[in-house]
Amino acid sequence: MTSLAVGVDIGGTGIKGAIVDTESGQLTTDRIKKATPEGGKPQDIVDVAKSILDDLSPASDVAVGVCFPAIVRGGKTMSAANVSKKWIGFEAEALFEKELGRSIHFVNDADAAGFAEQQFGAAKGRDGLVIVTTLGTGIGTALINDGVLIVNAELGHLEIDGVDYETKASFAAKERDDLSWKHWAKRLQKYYSRLEALLSPELFVVGGGVSKQHEEFLPLLDLQAEIIPATLRNNAGIIGAATLAARSNG
Repeated sequence: MTSLAVGVDIGGTGIKGAIVDTESGQLTTDRIKKATPEGGKPQDIVDVAKSILDDLSPASDVAVGVCFPAIVRGGKTMSAANVSKKWIGFEAEALFEKELGRSIHFVNDADAAGFAEQQFGAAKGRDGLVIVTTLGTGIGTALINDGVLIVNAELGHLEIDGVDYETKASFAAKERDDLSWKHWAKRLQKYYSRLEALLSPELFVVGGGVSKQHEEFLPLLDLQAEIIPATLRNNAGIIGAATLAARSNG
């Protein structure tokens, strides 16, 4: 069985894909990125994913993993973040497999990114509970306990002070409210402190595009657990989806 696999990462603004060496976690092709179709409807998104797969032209025995911004249960998308609400309760995996003409491994996008960080990135070799968070339009979360991924943890939606706290602590909230790093860090402190009180992780890994500027806000946080920036950045979803696909086929 080849160690190569395709990862396709579907987001609200862009759809990315590449072929990955799942033994090393390295991309073996250039990353292809195309815009997510306006409205984010199922057939339109699947058509773009198919065009990316066609461009990559993987061999027929290469596994394909697709990660998506939704709770994924039994091949269905049970929620929808920044895509059409038509995805809610939709038989997504079946449509992808029909249109792509092959079996796929279908997974939540934060889970894929978290798994990649645990296998190849900032959390590699770490025991105990690791919580990977992505700070972007919302807050994505992945739980990995002693190397085992616990799927569909939607902990960005913790209710704190009577609100869904990703609406207060995401990077989008920082931009929307024009917060300084210091004031945003106060909101992050409240969020990560609540996670720590509930789950007592050994490590937090912080991803999302803003993690490039981690020195501006991570040192301002005071937690018992270590908190560090992610290392795989925007390739994490691709790498995680591909690796999970390869291992499910192995």
